[in-house]
Amino acid sequence: MSLRAPEPPFQAPPRARPATPIASQGADDRWHLLDWSCELLGTGLLILGGLSAVVLDFGSGSVVARHLPSHSLRLLLTGTLFASCGALVALSPLGRRSGAHLNPAVTFAFWLRRHLTTKDLFGYIASQSAGAIAGAYEVRALWGVKGASVRFGLTMPGHGLTALEAAGVEAAMTAALIATIFGFVSSTRTVHWAPLASAVVVALLVWQGAPYTGTSLNPARSLGPAVVTGRFNDYWVYVAGPLTGAAIAALIWAVIPLETLTAKLYHDRRYRSPFASALPSKQ
Repeated sequence: MSLRAPEPPFQAPPRARPATPIASQGADDRWHLLDWSCELLGTGLLILGGLSAVVLDFGSGSVVARHLPSHSLRLLLTGTLFASCGALVALSPLGRRSGAHLNPAVTFAFWLRRHLTTKDLFGYIASQSAGAIAGAYEVRALWGVKGASVRFGLTMPGHGLTALEAAGVEAAMTAALIATIFGFVSSTRTVHWAPLASAVVVALLVWQGAPYTGTSLNPARSLGPAVVTGRFNDYWVYVAGPLTGAAIAALIWAVIPLETLTAKLYHDRRYRSPFASALPSKQ
């Protein structure tokens, strides 16, 4: 006769809870002028630093080109420098306050996830656009003729791509970037690594994608040089492409069992947040 205790009846593991966007319980409908101002300044710094990297690596008489003749390696260097500017802004007090979207496509994606109000959607996009234009004019003042030799970082379709094809490439690359951000802000174990992860992805996308589209991923980033140079022929590509990519990423996240916990690239509980968030923040 066996003395072994009977095995408990089999129970199926609990099914994963379907992800639902965070309700706007943590977002309010006030005018967040301080947050918008931080986003404006942060975007301006991103464009100033990032486009300066473009001029430094590819402008006329480039010292970098003399010591690093490989076009591919200079693209990787440019992408790394550009992306590092964004990561540093995200980690700065400016980014910790505003969330450091620095990109209308990122803001649009988080709006689709119901992290922010429509008022903040337009406030952030206006701030990002103004910051990008200011940053591009600063690049023109700083670099002059050298900057003009690369059209101050103007993005244009390349390698024989039509404008529509370039928009498709931009959509795919932007979807990959925002999916990366969503992935890292969907877990408390990885949320603080979002700036580094997004910087790595941007650097790689610039390295591989710049010859085809200039790798904008960001309507504001393309707006600044377009305003400075007065060339808007293909600007729609860099609005339609990234915003479509943002919508694709948000749609994917709506059907997988993961929930974005915050709309900040670096969530610091010591800073107030205008966004709906499952993470604590200063009240």
